[in-house]
Amino acid sequence: MTAKVVTCGEIMLRLAAAEHERFLQTPQFVATFGGAEANVAVALASFGLPASFVTVLPDNAIADAAVAELRRFGVDTSRIVRAAGRLGVYYLEAGANQRPSRIVYDRDLSAMALAQPGDISWHSVFEGAAWFHISGITPALSASAADLALESVRLARGARLTVSCDLNFRKNLWKWGKTALEVMPELVKLTDVLIANEEDIQVSLGLEAEVDVQSGKLDRRQYEKLAGRVLAAYPNLRAIAITLRESVSASHNRWSACLHDGKTFLTSRKYEITHIVDRVGAGDCFAAGLIHGMLGGLASQETLEFAVAASCLKHSIPGDFSRLTMAEVNALLKEGGSGRVQR
Repeated sequence: MTAKVVTCGEIMLRLAAAEHERFLQTPQFVATFGGAEANVAVALASFGLPASFVTVLPDNAIADAAVAELRRFGVDTSRIVRAAGRLGVYYLEAGANQRPSRIVYDRDLSAMALAQPGDISWHSVFEGAAWFHISGITPALSASAADLALESVRLARGARLTVSCDLNFRKNLWKWGKTALEVMPELVKLTDVLIANEEDIQVSLGLEAEVDVQSGKLDRRQYEKLAGRVLAAYPNLRAIAITLRESVSASHNRWSACLHDGKTFLTSRKYEITHIVDRVGAGDCFAAGLIHGMLGGLASQETLEFAVAASCLKHSIPGDFSRLTMAEVNALLKEGGSGRVQR
């Protein structure tokens, strides 16, 4: 049996305005669940890998529903801790054309934000695991959550797991006193595989990228330099993957990625996504695809292409969770994504 992947972070109640409405344009929200590391776990389970999600949740019926939803996708939730606090919430207003999407966080004093080192029994969590995934969102929640995140990667390394980290910079979360630049480098020093975009690298690691993140045009030569700069600054890294999003509008993006494994710089096929349904969780689906390929022994180029194809397809699915099978991703890789009805 394939060794399991453990992910750790906060799962939230997601309240999305219907269709492309503004907040409370009509008095209703579509309620689902989501959160970066939970999204990764769901995607991995959908690809057939044993995936375990670890978090701290309150002991109430809404948290129970979140756990039940994870279980429905085959994610192991047996190591989730119940403690004081609340379930975090985020509100989503989906953009369209020239109007960007908006997210409002309501996460203060959540159970995960109140969590601290020692609250999770990492020895039992890591039993039988081969890979541990975390993101820069957890350290952004609070000082104690940052300490917990650092504890998790230290112990994962001590247990000889491969550690991946998606920098996932969220400017609206880093409010507790320290900046991402003061916290994330220490965590990245304990990471094997880093996932990021150009803004993440600049803000969280302080490494300048000679790219214009607002232009919608991406120069791959500059990304090769940027990836090399990160690997030189953090020699512990085995690889860095950088997602490349060219934003023509909220509804129309070009999507690709690059991967530097310390020897070779690789770029993926570029996808033209002209009618985005929901881009939230696409980066998490990319991370899951990358982990799937690396754990499965795929060549670096195959791994990159699988991750980009999976995350491309996620743009067509409402909600945080990807709900994709390996067969669907491989069909896109093989057939090119014409969208013809499957009969």
